Amino acid sequence: MKERRKQERKNLVAYTQVFDLYGGNLLGYLGDLTASGAMIISEKPMKPDLEMTLAIELPELPKIRAVRMSLASRVAWCQQDLSPQYFNIGFEFRDVTDEQKKLIESIIENYQFRRDIPIYPTKGIPPK
Repeated sequence: MKERRKQERKNLVAYTQVFDLYGGNLLGYLGDLTASGAMIISEKPMKPDLEMTLAIELPELPKIRAVRMSLASRVAWCQQDLSPQYFNIGFEFRDVTDEQKKLIESIIENYQFRRDIPIYPTKGIPPK
């Protein structure tokens, strides 16, 4: 399948619950996030092209009082996780507002898993 993603996924370190807004069911936990979609880790598979409104419980964010963000979404794909009891479900967001984009950017900025390699000084050689 040809890769159509335009934004790099940002893996998160926050334990963020995601619900079906109108069904009230816990769908799973936010695995990664971009301004145009998310991957949820779930115990149940979902059929592609299913439309739903996600309710994402927001982690604590500086200068933001909101505790939940609702986004109209479509299931883009679903595949079994490396751990066979879980499924990774890709959601495409619909009509993201500027305010929602700012919330998403704040989540990414504050909770993305950083893979920066620290620069350790080597013995006898001063750091650059």
